[in-house]
Amino acid sequence: MRVYLTIIDETEEARVALRFAARRAAKTGGMVHLLALVQPQAFNAFGGVQATIEEEARDRAEVLASSAAGELAYESGKMPQIAVRVGDAQKVIAEYLGDHPEVAALVLSAAAEGTPGPLVTHFTHKAGSLPCPLFIIPGGLSEEEIDRLS
Repeated sequence: MRVYLTIIDETEEARVALRFAARRAAKTGGMVHLLALVQPQAFNAFGGVQATIEEEARDRAEVLASSAAGELAYESGKMPQIAVRVGDAQKVIAEYLGDHPEVAALVLSAAAEGTPGPLVTHFTHKAGSLPCPLFIIPGGLSEEEIDRLS
């Protein structure tokens, strides 16, 4: 079964990548893995405060991923696999790909304007050494264009 990995956050790029991955998975009989990332806190507060801050960030990521999963299940009839990880985004994604050889493609979306975004920039430089193809979806596509291309 083909598995399409996409990163879920509150950006428009994540929504575009998710739509493409969902449509592609539906057409190939595959499924989607959603990876929600929680950035480690840059400061070191008192132990209890630090733990509370990290737990709240994790909770927000889980709610976001669950919401996206619900939309995906509604559209495709399949529930995606959800993972929430804490750490540096590039390292976490690379580790996830290493731990999940069933992933057929990493699906990211470039920003509609300006720079493509930090994940797209990082992974395009690493594309030759990734264990799967990298799909970069233009962020300015309409839903109809995404559906047509997927």
